[in-house]
Amino acid sequence: MGVIQDLLKDIPVPKMAKVKVNFSDEKIDNLEHALMDKLQQEHIRKTVKPGMEIALAVGSRGLDRLVELTEVTVRFLKELGAKPFIVPSMGSHGGATAEGQREVLAHLGVTEESVGCEIRSSMEVVKIDELPNGLPIYIDKYASEADGIVVINRVKPHTAFRGPVESGIMKMISIGLGKQRGAEACHQLGFKYMAENVPAMAKVIMAKKPVLFGVASVENAFDKVAAVDVLTPAEIIEKEADLQKKAKELLPKLFFDQLDVLVIDEIGKNISGDGMDPNITGRYPTPYASGGPDVNKMVVLSVTPESEGNANGVGTADFTTQRLVDNMDLEGTYANGLTSTVVSPTKIATTLPNDKQAIQAAVKTCNILDFTKVKMVRIKNTLKISEIEVSEALLDYIANHPNMEQVSDLYEINFDENGNLF
Repeated sequence: MGVIQDLLKDIPVPKMAKVKVNFSDEKIDNLEHALMDKLQQEHIRKTVKPGMEIALAVGSRGLDRLVELTEVTVRFLKELGAKPFIVPSMGSHGGATAEGQREVLAHLGVTEESVGCEIRSSMEVVKIDELPNGLPIYIDKYASEADGIVVINRVKPHTAFRGPVESGIMKMISIGLGKQRGAEACHQLGFKYMAENVPAMAKVIMAKKPVLFGVASVENAFDKVAAVDVLTPAEIIEKEADLQKKAKELLPKLFFDQLDVLVIDEIGKNISGDGMDPNITGRYPTPYASGGPDVNKMVVLSVTPESEGNANGVGTADFTTQRLVDNMDLEGTYANGLTSTVVSPTKIATTLPNDKQAIQAAVKTCNILDFTKVKMVRIKNTLKISEIEVSEALLDYIANHPNMEQVSDLYEINFDENGNLF
């Protein structure tokens, strides 16, 4: 028996119980009707003139009903006699190549056939200005030559900084439309200044280029569209902060102030840009964001197939498994840190041979005297937290919490012959 196995062999893995977590499921059922109502407002209609070539900025995130949001907007523009085309607006995603970005859109269901307009994908950008601090401001070449620009994005809290405006329309304008060079420039001075630089860059672009409007969605805790709005540049500056507040109110959460151990079955870029959403885990890649539970030790067990080996976020955890490390694409993972300038999430956490030992290691090091009383929560991933598993030590807390309900008896966690979870 090796020294690691010897240290962990007597560490208990707690019995767990299933718990249902209740969130608001407020959502828009007829999205086409709701969006078209907003688009048909007179002050929006009059921004579009017949014959205008309009670049429609569409990103790489898995927005709920992205194809529908895009197709309805394309149809609206065509009905007014415009000639819309899509520009992939995703910073350095898709391997920072034109074809890679087109493929990312196709993976999200956005194709020329599904949305009814041409896709013009290029990594070529034009520098249009600089901020007073020297940061260059770039915009996609196709968009820079268009008669108008329309942006589609979800408004939600960022995972690495806090400010009145975080992820949303302004970030899409400043970083998404700037392609790889724009993303790199905006990240150059770090997340400490992102809350200032994102809106500052967006305002310059809106002043110098014909941004007509932005289509902004807000999603509920189940990642379904709960609100949609269409905003002119002046309204983006005035109202995006209000949409950000609504997004934070609807954000799903783990209703715990402190946990000894958090086990996450899988991380991946299809789940969060950070592999797992720090707004859920309470573990952030930078010191410029906060919120969520205080977690003593965190374990991540695997990376999703959809992430194609990009295990960004594994370094935010304390422990991981050999299985995850074996499935890592180091080049893709490290590229994430090189672009964002935040490299701690791309480090490899302390690696154990299997799931059981990774969990035991977290229990052993979580700084409690009685390991049988560990406060442990297990989730599949940070997108799926409406049903979680909790250890026995948390059941009294669950019984008295208005948003949570125990839905099973306690049971042993089952591991296979290799020490991995079934």
